[in-house]
Amino acid sequence: MNETIQLLLEAITSTFILKALLVGILVAISSSFLGIFLVLKKYSMIGDGLAHVSFATIAIALFLGITPLYVSIPLVILASILILKLNEKAEIHGDAAIGLVASFSVALGYLIASYSSGFNVNLSSYLFGSILLVTNLDVILSIILSIVVTITVLFLYNSLFALTYDEEFSKVLGLNTKRLNYIISILTSLTIVLGIRVVGTMLISSLIIFPTVTALQVSKGFKSTIKISLIVSILSIIIGVLLSIIINSPTGSTIVVVNGFFFIAFYLKKKLG
Repeated sequence: MNETIQLLLEAITSTFILKALLVGILVAISSSFLGIFLVLKKYSMIGDGLAHVSFATIAIALFLGITPLYVSIPLVILASILILKLNEKAEIHGDAAIGLVASFSVALGYLIASYSSGFNVNLSSYLFGSILLVTNLDVILSIILSIVVTITVLFLYNSLFALTYDEEFSKVLGLNTKRLNYIISILTSLTIVLGIRVVGTMLISSLIIFPTVTALQVSKGFKSTIKISLIVSILSIIIGVLLSIIINSPTGSTIVVVNGFFFIAFYLKKKLG
């Protein structure tokens, strides 16, 4: 017991653990604000699709010897726009468009990785996250992003609320639904790219989906869902990071498992009253 407490005390005074916690909490905040709109619009799998795209962008960046963030941010944003364009112009249904872009990106990323074994170790750390990868640039971008997402959601709250519940009626009201959808997609892209450092490309979409779905088990309102989702998401990050240090487990996987336990607890509370 004393050893565990000593380990935790050493961890929370460590710079890289504090950076990981800060970036994780900021990404959790952004994910929670966006999650409610993506889940209720039945568009939550766009997070999973864009996470697969980021796998390819990281492979490209490592192959070229460039910092992944510089490649991932513009390309993942472009991919999110492409998914919406395929849905609008080519009349390809949303989930099919996500599947097309995601599968192509994973194949491209794997092809690039297969031609260069030198960065395979680095690439695998991006797949499931590594708190050792969090840099000062990640911290700065996460702070900026969380501020941008929070202000955007608060400023456009009524419009996004209307868009989420009835897109056709929103058009009748005169809202520019196309622009709102693009705003949500671009903010989701940025959140995904920054969250990869902590939980990895394979697990980042869980930060968007799990807290919101968990909150929906007990929440009866839109705003209360966002608040509960925020609490669950931040607690999952803190517990996940500290638990991974104690039991020496992969951080990203531990965070997602903690999210899973929160969901089970809230689901049982709903069922048992």
